[in-house]
Amino acid sequence: MLKPIYPLLLTLLCCTTLYSQKASDTSAQLFEPALISTKYPNRDIAISADGNEVFYTLQSYKREISVIMRLTKVKGKWSKPQVAPFSGQYSDLEPAFSPDGTRLYFVSNRSADGNTKKDYDIWYVERNKDTWGEPKSIGSPINTDMNEFYPSVTSNGDLYFTAEYEGNKGKEDIYVSRLTDGKYSKPESISEAVNSETYEFNAFIAPDESYILFTSYGRSDDMGGGDLYISKKGEQGEWLPAHRLSNAVNSTALDYCPFVSADGKYLYFTSNRSAIKQAKDYQTIVDMMESVENGFDNVYRISWDKILSK
Repeated sequence: MLKPIYPLLLTLLCCTTLYSQKASDTSAQLFEPALISTKYPNRDIAISADGNEVFYTLQSYKREISVIMRLTKVKGKWSKPQVAPFSGQYSDLEPAFSPDGTRLYFVSNRSADGNTKKDYDIWYVERNKDTWGEPKSIGSPINTDMNEFYPSVTSNGDLYFTAEYEGNKGKEDIYVSRLTDGKYSKPESISEAVNSETYEFNAFIAPDESYILFTSYGRSDDMGGGDLYISKKGEQGEWLPAHRLSNAVNSTALDYCPFVSADGKYLYFTSNRSAIKQAKDYQTIVDMMESVENGFDNVYRISWDKILSK
């Protein structure tokens, strides 16, 4: 789902490791300040299973620019963020690795003939050793003349995504398209245990489909900006009624774009929470606006195992 966005910064500071920080068990922490989390907006993180490659989205205030950034580990240190080789010409966002790491899915307003579309579709690139191939559209029946957002893929290739189609259960729904014999099925809005009459979007599916994480906005227990929820699979393979994650994760801001690391240790998500407070002094105001938690999107991380067990 496309949300408010901000100015592009290509010169960011480097850091030695993305796993040097200790994730809190009790509250979400900014992930890699000065590298990925900055005073500029950063969202939609995807980390390879070996931890040596990272993609995320950087956007501009009015969506003039939306690019996917890439970092790789070089001689034990992280490179400066660079625009991914397949991005930079169109409006691209929301990268997501396949569980086996051979594909990177993303969302784009590009078209197969090289033009720019009015809507967003799901695309992917395939890994070729240390490089990525040319972007390919996932095609129909998934891509339509409506928006498709936030791909997430199971181990058997089924694809979950967000769409606002006619006949939705709510304002936006989470859909799944099953992969059988190399072909995708017609997308279906998943259970009412997840989708409601309000907004559900940006879902992360566990590779084994044991749980699904997503954002919902407008529920009675929503803190106000859109919160992260979880639904687990029951004994009969059905989705159980979703419940809101704790305040260790959620805030009064928009909390969305969940991603769980391949080892299951960490939950990453995007939030536009702010530490700015009312002030009368000009320099204090400017300093707050120049700080990382200035109300623009950033990536946060928290230990996942204890939250999942609740």
